[in-house]
Amino acid sequence: MNLFVNVTGGLVWCNDPSVDLLIWLFCRNLGKSGLRVSCLGLGTWVTFGSQISDEMAESVMTVAYDSGVNLFDTVEVYASGRAETTLGNILKKKGWRMAICVCVAGLRGSLSRLQLDYVDIVFANRTDVNAPMEEIVRAMTFVIEQGMAMYWGTSRWNVVEIMEAYSIARQFNLIPPVCEQAEYHYFQRDKVELHLPELYHKIGVGAMTWSPLACGLLTGKYNEGVPESSRAAMKGYAWLKERLCSDEGKKQLSKIKELHLLADRLNCTAAQLAIAWCLRSEGVSSVLLGVSNTEQLLENLGSVRVLSQLTPPLIAEMDALLGNKPRNVKKEARR
Repeated sequence: MNLFVNVTGGLVWCNDPSVDLLIWLFCRNLGKSGLRVSCLGLGTWVTFGSQISDEMAESVMTVAYDSGVNLFDTVEVYASGRAETTLGNILKKKGWRMAICVCVAGLRGSLSRLQLDYVDIVFANRTDVNAPMEEIVRAMTFVIEQGMAMYWGTSRWNVVEIMEAYSIARQFNLIPPVCEQAEYHYFQRDKVELHLPELYHKIGVGAMTWSPLACGLLTGKYNEGVPESSRAAMKGYAWLKERLCSDEGKKQLSKIKELHLLADRLNCTAAQLAIAWCLRSEGVSSVLLGVSNTEQLLENLGSVRVLSQLTPPLIAEMDALLGNKPRNVKKEARR
């Protein structure tokens, strides 16, 4: 098997023609911590324990693992805990060790369902308005000191809250967060492109992003309406259908059609272009994928091949098409 390193992207690539799976993902540090994670991770929202069978979940995880994915994300509320149970059963059966990310209120229950002694990183999902920030930071420090997790991060926190947690950790000799989980795609840009890079340079907080395809919107599946088998047609997702049918949603669908033409020029799929676009952003350590079968997973993993084609002129073309590039007013004022 021949391996070589694509220096521009840091990609380790297998080009042995006898091997069907050609992509081996490169790893990045999670923020400025020592935790190395694959640039693409696998999320379990909606799919594990509910939308797909346990057999399909195992097939998806096996393909992901064989492709170099070492990052799996889950939450105790996904399918009322069944997602964690499914993930844990597969890990135990396979004997794999990888970075497991958990967003939890009850970590002990999650560890029990996952059949693990500890996870690599635990996330505090949204701030608790009834709890002082010092209590949250002390609780996360306790979790780490008890050996239940190696690091902790935040999920859906704003920049002010993250800085407050960092300052309190430094003031009281506690453990600060190393990462923020944030939504990031063509139509959700400000936080990841403007605010999180500043935190990365100041305090080393990285970004683990989710929903790179905007719940399937960017794949083009909704260009001609809402298919019966799509997520927008599922119970509990009326909000997604309403968003698609809104005036803003129709404008976005029009832009997506233009981006599909751009993907055709690059000889890739719309999904691969959208995920590669996320990966090119400064400070993004890993992009979480959500798939329901191995075919979708293999397609999404192929986005790493597109990354080297995203040249500055091409990104500028995409920015002009999207018309929503965030402006850094502070930088502009200093010029």
